[in-house]
Amino acid sequence: MAAPPVLTLSDLTERAFARTSGASLIPGNAVRVLLDAEENYPAWLEAIRSAQRSIFFENYIIEEDEVGLAFAEELAQRARAGVQVRLIRDWMGSRSGASHRFWRNLEEAGVELRVFNPPNLTSPLGWVSRDHRKMIAVDGRIGFVTGLCVSKRWLGDPARRIPPWRDTGVELRGPAVASVERAFKEVWDATGAPLPVEALSDPGAIALAGDVSVRIVAGQPTSTDLFRLDQLIAAAAQRTLWLTDAYFVGFVPYVQALRGAARDGVDVRLLVPSTTDIPLVSPLSRAGYRPLLEAGVRVFEWNGSMIHAKTAVADGRWARVGSSNLNIASFIGNYELDVAIEDASVARVLEEAYLRDLSNSTEIVLSRHRRVRPLAPRGPAMPRGSGRPAVGAVRFANAVGAAAASGTRALGAVEGGIEVALAGGLLVLAAVAILWPAVVAYPLAFLGVWLSIALLLRARRNAQQRKADRLAAHPSPGVPDAR
Repeated sequence: MAAPPVLTLSDLTERAFARTSGASLIPGNAVRVLLDAEENYPAWLEAIRSAQRSIFFENYIIEEDEVGLAFAEELAQRARAGVQVRLIRDWMGSRSGASHRFWRNLEEAGVELRVFNPPNLTSPLGWVSRDHRKMIAVDGRIGFVTGLCVSKRWLGDPARRIPPWRDTGVELRGPAVASVERAFKEVWDATGAPLPVEALSDPGAIALAGDVSVRIVAGQPTSTDLFRLDQLIAAAAQRTLWLTDAYFVGFVPYVQALRGAARDGVDVRLLVPSTTDIPLVSPLSRAGYRPLLEAGVRVFEWNGSMIHAKTAVADGRWARVGSSNLNIASFIGNYELDVAIEDASVARVLEEAYLRDLSNSTEIVLSRHRRVRPLAPRGPAMPRGSGRPAVGAVRFANAVGAAAASGTRALGAVEGGIEVALAGGLLVLAAVAILWPAVVAYPLAFLGVWLSIALLLRARRNAQQRKADRLAAHPSPGVPDAR
């Protein structure tokens, strides 16, 4: 038996990245970084207008405003012209942003429209998993993977002096576009009849467009592909690891990976919003600052209306852009789509954008008394922020976990406040259960009945499927084989 070939360090590295991310390295692409709606939306519309064969369009939020109507008009026109236009929207993300008439007009124009994961009697907790991807692929020629949704929120409101949302996407040309299409097929197939393979572009037929190598990381519920990839990058980074995230919520294994990199001398930075469109996220995000700061990770809060980008850039040669946030929902619960890029020129563009973003941010530091506070600017040598007034009381550091752990870390005053709030909430719940037991009992009974019905329906459906499989495998005598 022949001995296995000896692998070089480069071979081992590539194998580790491929197995971790679930995505092979695709060479021969051109990549363009697109910043904010100002660069993304015009590029998307231009690509849609140029479509001759197919458009795959997938987004978490599509709203019926001037932005959504502009995209709907272009998609409808291409569908009427004979282009195969397929669109996936997430039910939760788009549930209230557009009217039934908006969607009906698209379907009447010939757009094939599917909704991901609407409420289902047989899946009471199914709403937890969302299609959070944002992508476009046109004719197998050009693709976009991005953090932007389709909404005027990304344009801002000049009349009210509300600046545009800060966000990042990439434009792809080359063989990687075929992988973007196949990522679309994953979700399309999860919403109904499978998309024929013939509708997809042949990767071998797509001409090389550049010299950039990328991985299309298509995260699925419970797959943890991006989580493992981000952990690997944190472990492999030698000089820098700069992260931007819209909805950061500290997830212990990833927080430990960032702490380990910072303690090893890597310049780890995390840029997050100071305010978000989901109010609950801000306190949860700030609850993870202390362990990062104590290990040397630098944390910055954006001073603009909202920073929605999800990016990473490491050592000036590796970058990631896409839809995934640094929280457990993106890591484990959702369909997500990101591009991991191995190219120094693309990384440089993202590094320059990151430094510009830091100039409009406030750094959060530990004070002499080990409290988290905003840091005033110290001059141009190190971009420390714009001098915004104090951000207010900063909550933090895994209070619940600390209280339940072995007591090796003293809780700070602010953490104690979080615990007091949690204790108060539990006391209120206990009081309601004592004084008005029906208020607690009826919802629990309803949930129990719903779960029971769902399980019975699933059991019946599975039994029917097993019966159909047996009949297909062993057709009755005398019945001609329809095949």
